[in-house]
Amino acid sequence: MTSQERSTEAADDDVRPPPSPSASFRSNVLRRISDVSAFSASWRPAASSVRRASLSSRNETIVAPDDLSLPPETPLLGSSKTAAMAIHSEMRRKGEASLRGTSITWGNEDDCSVGTMGTTRTLKEIEQEYLEKTRTTFYNDAVTFAEGTIPQSIVLAFCIGCVCGVVAFLYYSVLDYFLELIWKDMPEWWVVDKWPEHLYVLWMPLVTFTLSVFCGLSIFYLGEPGDLAYTIQCVHEKGYKGTSHIIPMVAASVHEKGYKGTSHIIPMVAASLFTILAGASLGPEAPLVAICAATAGFISRKVFKQKNRNVVRKHTFMGMSGALSAFFGVPLGGSLFALEVTSRFGVEYFEHLIEAIFAGEVCVVVFRAIADLPLGAIWEIVPPSPVIREAHPYMIVLGACIGLLGAGLAFIWASFHWRLMGFFRTLGLLDDENQYAVRRCLVGAVGVATIGMLVPQTMFWGEFEFGAISTLSPASKLKNVWPTSGLIGFEMDSLVKCLIVGFSKLLAISFTVAGGYRGGYIFPFFAAGAAFGRAFCFAFPAVSPIIATLCFAASINVAITRTALATSLILAFLSGEQMALPAVLASSIVSLFATGYMPFIKSQLARSDIDFSLYYSKNRQQPIVRDSVKISKGLDPATIAKILEP
Repeated sequence: MTSQERSTEAADDDVRPPPSPSASFRSNVLRRISDVSAFSASWRPAASSVRRASLSSRNETIVAPDDLSLPPETPLLGSSKTAAMAIHSEMRRKGEASLRGTSITWGNEDDCSVGTMGTTRTLKEIEQEYLEKTRTTFYNDAVTFAEGTIPQSIVLAFCIGCVCGVVAFLYYSVLDYFLELIWKDMPEWWVVDKWPEHLYVLWMPLVTFTLSVFCGLSIFYLGEPGDLAYTIQCVHEKGYKGTSHIIPMVAASVHEKGYKGTSHIIPMVAASLFTILAGASLGPEAPLVAICAATAGFISRKVFKQKNRNVVRKHTFMGMSGALSAFFGVPLGGSLFALEVTSRFGVEYFEHLIEAIFAGEVCVVVFRAIADLPLGAIWEIVPPSPVIREAHPYMIVLGACIGLLGAGLAFIWASFHWRLMGFFRTLGLLDDENQYAVRRCLVGAVGVATIGMLVPQTMFWGEFEFGAISTLSPASKLKNVWPTSGLIGFEMDSLVKCLIVGFSKLLAISFTVAGGYRGGYIFPFFAAGAAFGRAFCFAFPAVSPIIATLCFAASINVAITRTALATSLILAFLSGEQMALPAVLASSIVSLFATGYMPFIKSQLARSDIDFSLYYSKNRQQPIVRDSVKISKGLDPATIAKILEP
């Protein structure tokens, strides 16, 4: 590959599609150009960080009317940069741009992409060319199958939703079959009436340690399956530092392209199935997200030959949304979760929201139709459900207070977990090449099996255990656990025992994650929150168990996953208590604020193409809002200037 071809490829990789045009486009461009011209003379990208890409054979300068001329090599930021990139993308698509010459320079200053452009056109011409792409019809876009248009999004969402629905069904079918086989049928065949009854409990560690070995072997031989953090990393544009938990070469090659490679599908299927079947405290939600994200990326890039990074990212979001919608049975909540979990504060990839939700709807229809499963509540915390017929203001205040408590519990857990990870590191088990994957899983199995034998309510991922915990049901109601009595016949019948279940579940989650198992911790945190909610009800009997359990579940999960909107919707609908949503939402938002500076998933980054967000700021002054000031007539200019000083 020649240097010119490499330069051309770099240009293709850096072109970003324009956002939706608006009436304020012209004023935004003028304001942005005015901002950057003020500091352009004193700022230049470092020479060591510059790489060049070809745009056209002309070498001219953007000129703004009304005396807003830009000096040569003026950095383009915000709307002006978006417009320039949009024009170039459109010209390249139409074949109107030559690939010769050098007219655009990109640098990297404080991890922020900055560019300087030298084309010749006025802002009026920029506006006309920028809006040219939208001057079409649905029919024309459907016929040409134009990149990123509504017709293309509908077709891709339908295809991805259908495929991911089938994939989710196959995964669940295999999981359900082996759960029934290992934890129900095999004990009946080999243990009952053949072992002494007091030794039945040994079935738990026997299965856990055996499948832990298989989990480690699958990671060692099949390769790194990744995890939720890695899937999020693949969605973003640029990698983050500190990828010690994955192979750096894989991280670099996949993450720069905005999609997850299909090479992770088989390792993830194997590792996650062994994890769940071992009774560890991780569930199928994250594996399904990873599998469907990789599948959607494959469909986008290989079947429909998409190259634009943000378009491929949109299709990846479609797969993630479909997976979570199928898993939860809540299309809106599942789709929002996929979009929220990639950022630390809210939905930053907002332009993909509608298409992702549509793909989630398609996927949930396909999955639930094949599996013959209805959409509805799966828990009944206080029968008959729903109990809460109307929400009251005090419920929202109570939810906010519980949100603070849940955030505190999440902070305690995260602090303990990082110390546990440090212990595994001192044992030499955290290596990039997974050479000690089997040993790591076995050390984690010690904690998982010990806790499970003493407190059976902590076994598995918590989707079905949540119902037994939230209703204080006897251990015999646990669906997948055998024997349900455990080692000491533990039952939840007091405040202290509820706290034991809650903290034991958090310990089990930590040992499972530190042990290198693969799975999701959404439902495990829900189950821990349910236990703390019941303990809260023992301390304050007047509090509704529905509000207490759901708010604790939401606040703990939101503190870790940063998904305030999705978590609230999912919990309200899975419990059949829609009127509890205001209180649960208050709990989630308070927890989000309280843990805003405690990121657990390190790959949750702010978008690199947003000028300013809570965790990301370019090195330039942002516009400020000031109160309006009354100026009396007759004041001299010096006094007026003093009044208007910021």
